[in-house]
Amino acid sequence: MQPAALEHLITALRVLPGVGPKSAARMAYHLLQRDRQGAESLAGALHHALTHLVHCRLCNNFSEADTCEVCASERRDKRQLAVVEMPADFNMMEATHSFSGLYFVLMGRLSPLDGIGPREIHLDRLITRALDGEVEEVLLATNFTPEGEATAHTIGELLKARGLKVSRLARGVPVGGELEYVDSGTLAQAVRDRRVL
Repeated sequence: MQPAALEHLITALRVLPGVGPKSAARMAYHLLQRDRQGAESLAGALHHALTHLVHCRLCNNFSEADTCEVCASERRDKRQLAVVEMPADFNMMEATHSFSGLYFVLMGRLSPLDGIGPREIHLDRLITRALDGEVEEVLLATNFTPEGEATAHTIGELLKARGLKVSRLARGVPVGGELEYVDSGTLAQAVRDRRVL
C-alpha cells in the first residue's frame, strides 16, 4: 500500500495527455527519488502559470496581460486574421515568419462526439473578432484532420455569409519531398491546389 500523498501525485500526473498509470508512477518516483529540485521547480512553474496566465481578449491565446504582445504590436497587419486550433499551432505559424497578420486561437476544434461544439471553441468570440471592421481576410489554419476540416468548413461558411474573404492553408507535397514517397492522397490534393506560375 502506497502513502496517500504518493497516490495523489500519481493521480495528478495522469491528467496529462498520453500518461497512463505506469508512466505517472514512473514520473512520480523519478521526481521524488532523483530530482526533488526539479519537482519543486515544476510545482513552482505550474503554480506561477496558473496564477499569471489569462486568455488574450483579442486572440484568445495565453498571455500574462489582457492583450498579448502579438495583438498589441503595431507592426502586425490587422487586415489578416489566421484561425488556429491550439497555442502550439500559433507558435508554429509564428516560427515560419511567413504570416504578419493577427491570430485567433480556438483552443480546440469541433468534435461533436467528444462534446466539443461552437461554445467550447469560442466561435462567438471569433465572429466578433473577425467582424471588427479591420479584418479583411480570414486564413483558416486548422489541421487537416476530419475535425479540423469540419471546423474550417463551419467557420468559413459563417464568415463568408458575413462578407469576409476566407482562405485556407494549401496542402500538398512537403518542401524537399520526393513524389515517389508522397502518399497518393497528398499528391492528389497538390494537383488540385496547383497554382499558375
